[in-house]
Amino acid sequence: MVQEQKGETSSGMYTYKHHGDKGVDIHEIFVKKSRTRVLLSYCGLILLLAIVCRSLLGKEKLCLESVWSVTFGILVAKCLQYKPVKKESVVIMPSFGVQLEIHFWSGRVDRHFVPIGKILKPLLNECVTPVTCYWSLALLLRDEEELKLVFQKFRPPVKMLVPIWRALCAFTDSECRSRHSAVSKPNRSEA
Repeated sequence: MVQEQKGETSSGMYTYKHHGDKGVDIHEIFVKKSRTRVLLSYCGLILLLAIVCRSLLGKEKLCLESVWSVTFGILVAKCLQYKPVKKESVVIMPSFGVQLEIHFWSGRVDRHFVPIGKILKPLLNECVTPVTCYWSLALLLRDEEELKLVFQKFRPPVKMLVPIWRALCAFTDSECRSRHSAVSKPNRSEA
């Protein structure tokens, strides 16, 4: 199995790798495993169990304080929760379709195949929430009401999404232009 290494980029907690194997175009985004985050996750779960046990096994009645302490424990555990995803991959198979894969640290792999006839166009979206702004890559699918996110667990930076977007555009033969290339420059002679 000979693989051609085409590119690797790192940015923050993500690493992007692109390679081809026997006509298949593979784009992978890895997350760096943080031992501190794993340790904090287990500490958060232990804290939550301790708060719940103290509230339920205590001799006093359940009161408003118990409810607030359990709620606080759940919030802390959720914030410190470790995401067990190792990498997400986009496998482009010419004349077949696109396979989206999520690889977990446990070894489990979730795969979703999208046939080429169902893909209308790949989209590079800027998502804005009240507290953050990030980019996502999605597929516009035929006979579907919602977009299919390519990376469901990760939010990689846009510089890692652009080569994947371009490869998907070339694969689907759709005319994909960035916002900057589609906008014509104003004609100074008319002004």
